[in-house]
Amino acid sequence: MRQPALTVAILAGGAASRLGGRDKGLEPLHGKPMIGWALDYCRKHIVADRTIAATVDDVELLIIANRHLDDYAKYARVRSDAEPGFRGPVAGIASALGAASAPFVLTLPVDCPAPPTDLAPRLFAVLSDAHAKSTVAHDGERRQPLFALYSRELAGSAAAAGKAGQGAWEWQDAIGAVEVDFADRRQQFHNLNTPEDFAAYADALRSRD
Repeated sequence: MRQPALTVAILAGGAASRLGGRDKGLEPLHGKPMIGWALDYCRKHIVADRTIAATVDDVELLIIANRHLDDYAKYARVRSDAEPGFRGPVAGIASALGAASAPFVLTLPVDCPAPPTDLAPRLFAVLSDAHAKSTVAHDGERRQPLFALYSRELAGSAAAAGKAGQGAWEWQDAIGAVEVDFADRRQQFHNLNTPEDFAAYADALRSRD
């Protein structure tokens, strides 16, 4: 079996404190759990993108979760943080880099229903041009640290940063992550954190039906 070209890791291991502690990845939106939205995006805009993958098998899908593992395993391979508890995004990124079969790992947060359709190719293009080990999206106003591409070589660095309690921004600065301009896609980084966010987004979707 040949090595995939890219691992896409969906980060679903957070505590979701603003959602009353419910598991955000399994929270329904317009009749589908958030993990379903994330995987549908991956299959349509990454797996099917022949600039990234020659075949379906060239993209590996991975879910990073810290609870309800059996539920998530129905969708894709699951990996938990190495350390117990909700230790933040870097711990999830470290877990993804450690579990990835591909040389590059793209991370996506589970709480964004419709990321930019060209996210992966644009991050890849700058990674190659800048000869960097990581690229990260910037929406024109601020960095979007969970929408990032990494060389798997950074697994050890991420694990150490996670144990030290570093935030995603701090660690990305330390590894020299290059920001990629997505100012033209700013609205597509919209994420859902509260019950009100879910209700408003669902209402907007119904209005389009």
